[in-house]
Amino acid sequence: MKPRTIGVEEEFLLVDPATRKVSPVSQHVLQRAHGEQPATSDEDLDKELFRHQLETRTPPDKDLGELREHLVRQRRAAGEAAELAGVATIASGTSPVASGEPRVTRVDRYLTMLETYGEIARVAGICGMHVHVEVDSEEQGVAVIDRLSPWLPVVLAISANSPYVEGRDTGYHSWRSRVWAQWPSAGPAEQFGSLAAYREVSGQLIASGAALDRGMIYFDARLSEANPTVEVRTSDVCTDPDDAVLIAALVRGLVMRAADSDVGGSEPVWRAELLRAAHWRAARYGLSNRLLSPITAEPVPAREVLALLFATVRDQLEACGDVDLVSDGLERVLAGGGASRQHAAYERSGGDLAAVVDDLVVRTNACWHT
Repeated sequence: MKPRTIGVEEEFLLVDPATRKVSPVSQHVLQRAHGEQPATSDEDLDKELFRHQLETRTPPDKDLGELREHLVRQRRAAGEAAELAGVATIASGTSPVASGEPRVTRVDRYLTMLETYGEIARVAGICGMHVHVEVDSEEQGVAVIDRLSPWLPVVLAISANSPYVEGRDTGYHSWRSRVWAQWPSAGPAEQFGSLAAYREVSGQLIASGAALDRGMIYFDARLSEANPTVEVRTSDVCTDPDDAVLIAALVRGLVMRAADSDVGGSEPVWRAELLRAAHWRAARYGLSNRLLSPITAEPVPAREVLALLFATVRDQLEACGDVDLVSDGLERVLAGGGASRQHAAYERSGGDLAAVVDDLVVRTNACWHT
C-alpha cells in the first residue's frame, strides 16, 4: 500500500483591520502577489467568486510535513500581499461582521452565475477547503466517491469553523455548509455505481440548469476535471493549518481504503435523506454533541465516531506514517475546534464580534507572521 499524493485548496476572506468588515480588494492583493512583489509570485493565489475572497492551492505531495510547509508558504504569500493592500486575511467559513452587499469578481462566468442563481450566489461569499487525493482512474474515482459518503459528515464536523455570520450567532458550528447546501448541484450524493452513471447524472444536472458546466458539479466528493484526483469539498476552511493537515490525512486515508477493492462490499448504503441528516447534525453541533455513526447511522458521541474513523483508516495511516499526527490531531480538535475557538474569543471579549475577527487574523497568520 503506497501513499497517494494529496493537494489542498484553501479559501480566505480579506478584511479591513479597522472595521473588521470584508474588503473587496482581491484584485489589488493579486497584483501585489503576482506582479509588484516578486518574492511572493511563486505561490498559487487566485481570485474567487467575490472580491473579498482569495484562493490558494498547494502542489500535490505525499508527505504531510511538506504539505504543511506549502500551506504556510501560501498563507504567507496571501497574508503579505494583503498587508501591502491594507487588509488582512482570515481563515473562517463566514464573515462574523456584517459587511453589506458583496461585490462580485468581474469575470463572465461569475457574472453568469450571479444572474442565473440569484440570491443563492449573492450569499455565497463563504470559504471552504478542498482536498484532492490521487486515484488511478476515473472509474476507481467513482467507486471511491460511492464509499466515502457516510464518512464525509464526520470530516465536516472536524472542520466546522463558521458559527457567526453578518453580526449574528447562527447557532451552528458550520453555517458555511448550510449556505453552500443551497446550490442545486451541491451536497451529498447517493451511490452512482459506475463512471457512466456519474457522467449521466452530471449531464442531467447541467441540462436541467442546476449547474452551468462540470465545474459547477458541487457534490461533496467529485471527480476533479483538472487533476487525476477525487476532490472532497465538504470542509470549512481551517484557521489552524495543523487542522487542515489533519483533515487531509484523514481524507487520504479514507480514499486509500475506499480504493481497495477488498472493502467494496462491506460499505453501508445510505439514502440521500439520511446523508442530509448526518450533514445537518455535523453542521449544527460540530464535535460538541453526537454524530451519526457512519456504520450504524445511530447518534453516538463525537469522540466515539472519531475513534471509529481512526480505527477504520489506521492501516492506511500507518502506510503513510501518519498515525501519531492524526491521533494527536483528533485529541486537539476534540478539546477545541475552529467554531469553539471563535466562541471562546467572543466570550473573552464580552460579546464583541470585532474581537472574533481580530483573533482570526492573528491565528490565521501565526504560522508565518513574526
